Amino acid sequence: MPSACVNVAIMILDAVDLRDFYASSLGSIARRMIRRQMRALWPDLRGMRMLGFGYATPYLTPFVEEAERVAAVMPTRMGVLAWPERITEERNLALVAHEDEIPLSDLSVDRILVVHGLEYSENAHLLLREMWRVLTDGGRLMVAVPNRRSIWARTDHTPFGHGHPFSTEQLNKALRQSMFTPVRDARALFFPPSRRRFWLSAAPAWERMGLRWLNPVGGVTIVEATKQIYGGTLAGEKIRRRFYVALPAGGAAMSPAKATEDAASSDRSER
Repeated sequence: MPSACVNVAIMILDAVDLRDFYASSLGSIARRMIRRQMRALWPDLRGMRMLGFGYATPYLTPFVEEAERVAAVMPTRMGVLAWPERITEERNLALVAHEDEIPLSDLSVDRILVVHGLEYSENAHLLLREMWRVLTDGGRLMVAVPNRRSIWARTDHTPFGHGHPFSTEQLNKALRQSMFTPVRDARALFFPPSRRRFWLSAAPAWERMGLRWLNPVGGVTIVEATKQIYGGTLAGEKIRRRFYVALPAGGAAMSPAKATEDAASSDRSER
């Protein structure tokens, strides 16, 4: 059973594996079905600063031209790939960071989307508390995780069959323990996780039927939560010296190399 407070060793897919999955026919259909539910929850992010954590880039693309700023952070255990893919390094919007040391200042992001992040986390509580720190008061967090009651969580040829799956109740509990209030939820992926053309072509029909009749067994659980602004630093939480980078504006760079240089400069100045 997933725990919000226990350190565990989890085998995860790296960024290349995840990229290859979403480049496949099955991954493309899965992305479209999940993105549809996310868009229903967040139809308009104009003027907002948005962060994706985990391997969220397949779901961030529609928001790039809409939100004021968009960036992606991938955990160090997963590795990082440049994003968007068809741009130069100077316009890279992705970086790598420890899941409990996101290089952003407090209250700097309006919306956070976590995909392929929480189920792979070594300590879900510390990860969510870090999301709480960088989220603005009144900001919102959306988390997508494998549904433990679905067949998607039981097959290992998709990313949703790796890491710890969650039930809605378990995810809501983890969020509450980390000073978030769940407000809405949705599910996606009601078609079987098969690469066969028949099932892929029938996926839209399965989604319509599943949303009406099979909601408890959807492959992915999506929960939107608000930040509890009275949540302070909990007793026993570790305090770390941090360095910060700004969210990129208008496609400006936010590269791991630049963050590393800034960290080194900070260390030298403190000495």
